[in-house]
Amino acid sequence: MLFTIGACQHELDDRYLNPDRTANATIDQFFTEMLNNNRVRPSYWEVSTFINWHIGVYTQSVGYLNTESVYQQNDAYIGNRWDDYYRPSDNGAGVMAQFREIEKAYEALSADEQKDMDVFVHAARVVLYEQTAQMVDLWGDIPFSEAGMLNKTGEVVYPAFDKGIDIYNTMLDGLEGAAGYFSSATLSTVSKALFSKQDILLAGNLKQWQRYTNSLRLRLLMRISYADEARAKQEVQTMLNDPATYPLLGDADARYIPTEDDVLLQPLTNYTDDLHAAFTDWTNYPAPYFMLEQVLKPWNDPRIPVLFDKYGQTINGEFIPNKEYNGMPTNESLIEQQLGLQSYAIIDSATFLYNSKLPGVVMTTSEVGFLRAEAFERWGGGDAREAYTQAVRNSIDFYYYLNNVNQSSGKLLAPPAEDEKDIFIAQTVSPLYTGTQEEKLATIWTQKWLHFGFLQAVQSWAEVRRTGYPQLDFYPSPLSGYELPPTRLQYPASEKTFNSNYSGVAATDTRDGRIFWDIH
Repeated sequence: MLFTIGACQHELDDRYLNPDRTANATIDQFFTEMLNNNRVRPSYWEVSTFINWHIGVYTQSVGYLNTESVYQQNDAYIGNRWDDYYRPSDNGAGVMAQFREIEKAYEALSADEQKDMDVFVHAARVVLYEQTAQMVDLWGDIPFSEAGMLNKTGEVVYPAFDKGIDIYNTMLDGLEGAAGYFSSATLSTVSKALFSKQDILLAGNLKQWQRYTNSLRLRLLMRISYADEARAKQEVQTMLNDPATYPLLGDADARYIPTEDDVLLQPLTNYTDDLHAAFTDWTNYPAPYFMLEQVLKPWNDPRIPVLFDKYGQTINGEFIPNKEYNGMPTNESLIEQQLGLQSYAIIDSATFLYNSKLPGVVMTTSEVGFLRAEAFERWGGGDAREAYTQAVRNSIDFYYYLNNVNQSSGKLLAPPAEDEKDIFIAQTVSPLYTGTQEEKLATIWTQKWLHFGFLQAVQSWAEVRRTGYPQLDFYPSPLSGYELPPTRLQYPASEKTFNSNYSGVAATDTRDGRIFWDIH
């Protein structure tokens, strides 16, 4: 069906032009719609049907029950996630369709008009690439170069499946070009005002767009760094050795401020929902065992109180809190897990379950720090320990920030004082960065996995498969063919049925197939 912009959606804040209120959508309005994405924000549908049902389980970033079908893909939910990339719905922005509309509108402009719209096209391309990388990381080969042509040309095209590696190469080149544009762009007064108004992600800050674009490119280069180490090493070292030309997230300020240094998609001002139903739907609220018991508790990590509640049980009408934070074991049967539910800690209520102000996490300074640390550890050129410890410090601040944005309920916690964090870093975090290179890398990767949590579960699953860390144990399911988690998602039935080009990838459409960068 032809894409139309007049779909019923939540209204944007009055500061921004609303495409739903105009009959003739323009490039700037399509751009805002690309950003207004409930697959980026931690919405109920995304968390309940995609994270808690699928990749949150595969990464053990959420608690889950060992049901018989725990590792079996739900085709309807997977199909929703797939479709929301290609066409808009209440749950997803349909970034591909939106971008094709931008291309079509841009081609119809005069040269002078195109110059005013260049900033929107470059920013939209970055948004498209970030979402496209997730699609490749989840499925592998996907329709890309020919996708969405109905929006652009009005012609029905059954798009071919592009190779994942080819898509990555296209994105890496495109991101380099976009970062170069943001570094030197001079906007007209009208264009600058319009971009600032329509950009609900970074408020028109071109320098932050440059930092974000470079950081996204760094993420993708490290993602392919075992499959194509020569390219990754050369380009990453070029970036890290020249911060003036290639500024990254976190380079702006001496002091880390999440709302200024990270790339966060804030909820709409009229949004009042939260995630408690998403976590109770399938009993995903218990604290995941490995995260709590193997990573956080041995360090007496200051993030524990903002990540989890101790929970407890009601005895004779009185609620008795648990004395300790206990993770729900993954090596128990379903019955054993259910019997012990009240004795396990749960996802923190103030930070996550009843927090309507949770932003969508696109990219954080902490992730960039872990990427730096890995690059320095593998290839030299900088202090890996310093980058790693700073990333952990920023992660602590980030999760206390999430806790403190809650305006409705729950116990808000004061962040640790700077001297308390100094002691934790000096006495725990830094000394444990030791051993062989592989052991040091495992420490970096495990802490990055912890930082991603369920809010960035797609990134978490990609990194677990790329690096092999953390080394998670899974309780085997008795369901034949689904004993353990998959290594990729299978294409939804709708794509198999309606896209004749599926035959070209059918042979590789298995749950134990590997994405091109997954060579471990």
